[in-house]
Amino acid sequence: MRVEVVYALANAQEIVVLDLAKGVVAREAVAASGIIERHGLAAANLQLGIFGKRVAPGQRLREGDRVEILRPLAADPKEARRLRARRLRRP
Repeated sequence: MRVEVVYALANAQEIVVLDLAKGVVAREAVAASGIIERHGLAAANLQLGIFGKRVAPGQRLREGDRVEILRPLAADPKEARRLRARRLRRP
């Protein structure tokens, strides 16, 4: 079964294409990709998604899935929007 594991940074992204056995879960695919070691990530605290939707690390994968390692948000989206709106309103 072919899947992709993706880790995106602000200025680059790493995509690893893997051929894995059927029945593999998201956590196993991430471990097999080697991304955790290359980027010094804490495996216990990873948030994962498949095609942009958050999933549990134990989520079974299907052929062609794209497992994404999600990073924490740099800022709260609602607060960032308020700050932008405030700046635009000032004369």
